[in-house]
Amino acid sequence: MLKKYALAIIAIALLAAFIGFDVSQYLTLESLKARQGELNTWVAESPLQAGLIFAAAYVAVTALSLPGAAIMTLAGGALFGLGWGLLLVSFASSIGATLAFLISRTLLRQWVMNKFGQNLAALNAGIEKEGGFYLFTLRLVPVFPFFVINLVMGLTPIKTRTFYWVSQLGMLPGTAVFVNAGTQLAQIDSLSGLLSPALIGSFALLGVFPLVAKKLVDVLAARKVYEGLDKPKTFDNDMVVIGAGSGGLVSAYIAAAVKAKVTLIERHAMGGDCLNTGCVPSKALIKSARTVQSMREASEYGIGSVEPDIDFAAVMERVQSVIKDIEPHDSIERYTSLGVNCVTGEARVIDPWRVEVNGQVLTTRNIVIATGARPFVPPIPGLEEVGYRTSDNLWELREQPKRLLVIGGGPIGCELTQAFNRLGSQVTQVDMSPRIMPREDADVAAEVAARFEREGVQVMTSTTPEKFAIEAGAKVLYAQKDGETIRIEFDEVLVAVGRRANSEGPALAALDLPVRPNGTLEANEYLQVKYPNVFAVGDVVGPYQFTHAAAHMAWYAAVNALFGGFKKFKVDWSALSWVTFTDPEVARLGISEDEARGQGIAYEVTRYGIDDLDRAIADGEAHGFVKVLTVPGKDTLLGVTLVGAHAGDLIQEFVLAKRWKLGLNKILGTVHAYPSMVEANKYAAGEWKRAHVPEKLLGWVAKYHAWRRS
Repeated sequence: MLKKYALAIIAIALLAAFIGFDVSQYLTLESLKARQGELNTWVAESPLQAGLIFAAAYVAVTALSLPGAAIMTLAGGALFGLGWGLLLVSFASSIGATLAFLISRTLLRQWVMNKFGQNLAALNAGIEKEGGFYLFTLRLVPVFPFFVINLVMGLTPIKTRTFYWVSQLGMLPGTAVFVNAGTQLAQIDSLSGLLSPALIGSFALLGVFPLVAKKLVDVLAARKVYEGLDKPKTFDNDMVVIGAGSGGLVSAYIAAAVKAKVTLIERHAMGGDCLNTGCVPSKALIKSARTVQSMREASEYGIGSVEPDIDFAAVMERVQSVIKDIEPHDSIERYTSLGVNCVTGEARVIDPWRVEVNGQVLTTRNIVIATGARPFVPPIPGLEEVGYRTSDNLWELREQPKRLLVIGGGPIGCELTQAFNRLGSQVTQVDMSPRIMPREDADVAAEVAARFEREGVQVMTSTTPEKFAIEAGAKVLYAQKDGETIRIEFDEVLVAVGRRANSEGPALAALDLPVRPNGTLEANEYLQVKYPNVFAVGDVVGPYQFTHAAAHMAWYAAVNALFGGFKKFKVDWSALSWVTFTDPEVARLGISEDEARGQGIAYEVTRYGIDDLDRAIADGEAHGFVKVLTVPGKDTLLGVTLVGAHAGDLIQEFVLAKRWKLGLNKILGTVHAYPSMVEANKYAAGEWKRAHVPEKLLGWVAKYHAWRRS
């Protein structure tokens, strides 16, 4: 902070000196021409001194973004000739530009990021990746004022050394033109004459050259990737999709809808994890568990409470029947009727255009990888010996575990912890993090944890599993908590510590695709992996492992694959929401408070307690809250968290608002039916409005009313 203040004071002092001594009078074409003889004599008598002073003055003018750099460039040519003038001006201008860049970065960048960081995230990501290329293009075109480029680039994450050397090269052609013109100073009547439309057009074409060159480089890079591979002359398919989960199904559906020939390969069951082992069975189980809890809490509604007689096997059979009822939506029959060629078998990619399945080789212009993910099982000693369940095989249970141990406090672990506890199991939930739901804010996690504990769940956070064992016929976990070893007996253990992408194995081995440290495939913003005609969607690529995220990605993959030669689309994650279906439900959109603090993003928090909502009170659901993060002083949404009944439904109004850039004022101005839970959104917007009342204006309004009454 001290450095920032010192730099600001120095910059202000130099600017004051520039204005106070009216230095600008010397930085005009007329002044330079009038004093050329005097200055030439000085240079001839003291060339080294003159060169150093000239360079220092040029650096100062450029660093402070003062007017006059063009005149000084002409002076460089007039006083030192083309060779020495170009050398002095080129280095002085680049050094000065870099100082201006650093001044902007030091004084303004944090403020800009705090205020507009969320909006600039995509731009900064692009600059971080290809900032040097875009800077070079801008430097070649003198239409863009160089001092503006210096200041704007200081606000981006481009590295200082990259900024310097790219500026040195990019400004050289324009600098050479001006320095050369300076050698003929007597013939120049105005600066506008230097930049004729023809010259500006030439520079513009020069600026376009890097864009053309980049396109050419991309083409050559793609050819290099395919080097040595035998591309078929004709193709059986426009697209082959591997994996029939959400991402694969939607990719195939879109391709068929636009009349492309598409083959969808699934090795196991259509619908993927979501239908068979994930979203659908877990929500069916949660419904049974909520029904049980409602029976226990019936007295709160004037009805006699009852301890239900739970037939656990019947509950689990109902889960399977729900899967069966939804199966037709994702079935081979349905997708065949839509125009998709569905194949059951193990796919093996031979090269970017060939996929083998069931002994047959299919040729295709594009491949979409939608191989999903699987539960991650940590290497805890003894786990294999005691036997364990994951979200994949949990649904095989027909005998209810009396004591269930759940390892993991994320969404899957929390949903199943509460469901099994309500169905009558004695549940102990263990997580290494200081709180369950560690990706949510502390107040959110506390609300859910409090409900768990009231219902009888033993929540053990900051607890690290060390080893499993079987002792006297009993299954046991030994774990570390607060520096002590604790012992937990259980009948079944559910491991729910996350999912690992299916990015490795024989299916994709031939492509040798780069993988991120977390196991997901590397892909660009268009969802292309190493090969431009191979795309990845869903859990196998991330960054979000949600069914609706996979479906969202599928549109981009299909459109970019089939029509990318005309136009490609970058994946837009700006309005993605997700829900944890505990009771209370937790719904999220955008950034949380923890994330905003961690990223240095300035924000305001507006909070509305649902315990104040009429419909929530009537329904006996008067708990939870709406928390909205906005840009300071504005109603622009940064993030929303909803905790309470039907939070997964209520969040959708905010999703719509964020997607189409509607602020809280628009939500407040929308009529919401009374009495309804969705009024919570309107009241949250009202809380924001009350905190931003224009007090001065209301003061004048009060005086106006007083005047009217008098």
